[in-house]
Amino acid sequence: MLSPKTYDVLLNRLNLGVIVVNSAFEVEFINHFIETQCQVNYSDSVQQPLFSLFSDLPEAWLKRKIQSVFVLGTPAFSNWEQRRHVFKMRHTRPVTTQSDYMVQNLSFLPLSQNSEVVQQVAIIIEDVTDTCFYQERLQDTLKTLEHTSQTDALTGIANRRFFEERFLYEFARAKKQQLELSLMMFDMDRFKSINDFYGHQAGDYILQEAAQLITQQMSRLDVFARYGGEEFCLILPQKNIMQAHQFAESVRQKIYAHDFVFDNRRIQTSISVGIAQLDEDSESFESLVTQADIALYQSKREGRNRTSCYKK
Repeated sequence: MLSPKTYDVLLNRLNLGVIVVNSAFEVEFINHFIETQCQVNYSDSVQQPLFSLFSDLPEAWLKRKIQSVFVLGTPAFSNWEQRRHVFKMRHTRPVTTQSDYMVQNLSFLPLSQNSEVVQQVAIIIEDVTDTCFYQERLQDTLKTLEHTSQTDALTGIANRRFFEERFLYEFARAKKQQLELSLMMFDMDRFKSINDFYGHQAGDYILQEAAQLITQQMSRLDVFARYGGEEFCLILPQKNIMQAHQFAESVRQKIYAHDFVFDNRRIQTSISVGIAQLDEDSESFESLVTQADIALYQSKREGRNRTSCYKK
């Protein structure tokens, strides 16, 4: 059997914080980890009230945790994802986290001597700063990947994949709740000629600038996406075809009046727009896309730089 001195040596060599308290919340033991991290010493800490020795503790929460162990005689735990730290200790890891303090997992263990009655509770403090840091990095990376998978790289607006997922949702919601819903599709007029005459960089600039102009006019409910090439689409929830037409005309006029200047040269451009509206005969969101596309090509046939609404 190990001697008490050997136990003390073992506890002081652990890379874990150990604090033992009695039922009056008085400290009966701290190990070397606590002395070092909290800048206290053993002789001054023993028999001191826990909440006086560590004044920044969440007292009400921590008392409930410790009391549950005394009453139930079973361990309790606190995970860093629930509470990042309980004891304020500066972390020593060469990493950047959202906190200057050590991120911790805590275990509360019942201690008894030859009796079923819990006489002390050992608070075990584990430094999980690295785990937290890499988990945060992973979450940030996943968010970035998700955003990238939904965003058009050139214009910064939603891509076709996101448009189709979101339109499927908005279509089903509007059908179920009997809400108005319109779809606006447009493309840049004579865009191939712009690329051929001014160069593809100028064409990219036109798409980026037009996307920014339209984004500024959208409501918070609207969803704007690049459908492909120079073609774009806008989901307009809670707008009927007349409201959608008014919005489309505002956008069309703004694009036509805007000074697109690339490499010190002004480029005149316009858009042709097609609009379709959800009604009781609409069977799928694909049918609405087809209708808006038909209306768009009607605008093209009638001379471009105009807005057309789909008519059955």
